[in-house]
Amino acid sequence: MKKYGIIPSRYGSSRFPGKPLALLAGKPLVVWVVEAAKRAASLDDVVVATDDERIAAVVSRHGGRAVMTPSELPSGTDRVACAADAAFEGGFADGDILVNIQGDEPLVAPALIDGLVGKLAGDSAFEMATAATTIKSAADLAAKSVVKVVLDRNGAALYFSRSPVPCDRDCEPDLASGLYLRHLGVYAYRGGFLRRYIKEPQCALEKTEKLEQLRALWMGARIAVVETEDEGVGVDTPEDAARVEKLLLERFR
Repeated sequence: MKKYGIIPSRYGSSRFPGKPLALLAGKPLVVWVVEAAKRAASLDDVVVATDDERIAAVVSRHGGRAVMTPSELPSGTDRVACAADAAFEGGFADGDILVNIQGDEPLVAPALIDGLVGKLAGDSAFEMATAATTIKSAADLAAKSVVKVVLDRNGAALYFSRSPVPCDRDCEPDLASGLYLRHLGVYAYRGGFLRRYIKEPQCALEKTEKLEQLRALWMGARIAVVETEDEGVGVDTPEDAARVEKLLLERFR
């Protein structure tokens, strides 16, 4: 069983064009992500999946490895599968574990990556694993940009939604109850399931919520959810970049 980290990284962004190459504390954003992923002890290899030669060149110049993938791929998950097939000799096997690490999360915790890999490696009941953290504010619970996840008693995902779930019929939601969880966009897949997943068309739930993990639930997959205290800090805008740069300087100076 091999464990691979794949970082999808596209140049185009409506809110922040060229985001992967934005300099944060002297290094491009995508390089920070590569370095964080390489600190995960469970991964045998880390590869950037990109559709832009400029990104590939920067990654290579900083000692990383990048694979070119077509621009027209429909999702980051498709880009992960395409890159893994191209990057690793013979492609990836059904029993391998592939981790989709967001290319705009320079503060992703290596321990979280290890936790996702460990969950799949140690429990054959799950086809995927992802992460969640406690929602701490009513504003986050209400925000459509914050994805929520509801779990069963075994820590598997029942549903993901942009709406506040579960809904408290009788009173205001109790955020201290532990029921309200924010989904974090990092995924681990078994190789065989990943191949099945990318062959499936989008389902109605996925199209409605704009959440590709709902396709996996619609297919009948079991998704393990690893809970973490780390909320993650993504970079979507230049303003986010300035905030994350300050955090990087505090952590690594």
